[in-house]
Amino acid sequence: MTPHSLDPRAPWVISTHDLGRRPGSMQRRSLTLPAPENLGVDMIGVPKDADVELSIRLEAVMEGVLVTGTARAPLSGECARCLDPLSSETEVGFQELYFYSAEDAGEDDSLLDGELLDLEPTFRDAVVLALPLSPVCAEDCPGLCVECGVKLAEAGADHGHDKVDVRWAALQGLQLNQLTDNNDDQEG
Repeated sequence: MTPHSLDPRAPWVISTHDLGRRPGSMQRRSLTLPAPENLGVDMIGVPKDADVELSIRLEAVMEGVLVTGTARAPLSGECARCLDPLSSETEVGFQELYFYSAEDAGEDDSLLDGELLDLEPTFRDAVVLALPLSPVCAEDCPGLCVECGVKLAEAGADHGHDKVDVRWAALQGLQLNQLTDNNDDQEG
């Protein structure tokens, strides 16, 4: 990744100025930042601008700055089984080395832009990888009836549908009395 002029006022851009380039120096920071937009998967995600609580440690190493931390963020989405809205919270850990120069870094590695680093991509990767692809409101959520779409949790134990074998479906419209009339005609 090549350096791009980072805006030092952007919420996820962190200055490493006070850390210096002295290997072994360290800083701890606790921050509350607004969640970036489009942070999630199809059914669940972190709402835009929600408060994300970060606890990070910045360490100067020979190649750059190692950032280690945890982030807590609220989640909002819908249950994959019953489609009810749901909310919860996620806590993720992350670690990323931001290199001082492109010569030391690989193609996919993160680089410092002078004394600035952009923590958003690292945070985004950690959160999206931790999200459930099929979130549920409760582990025992029965979901929706595949026949009529009613919520099974509200339908009651006697909810059901007559299953008709598709091979016999054409006969379903016949009346029982038509069959008995035909039998009477044959007997008489």
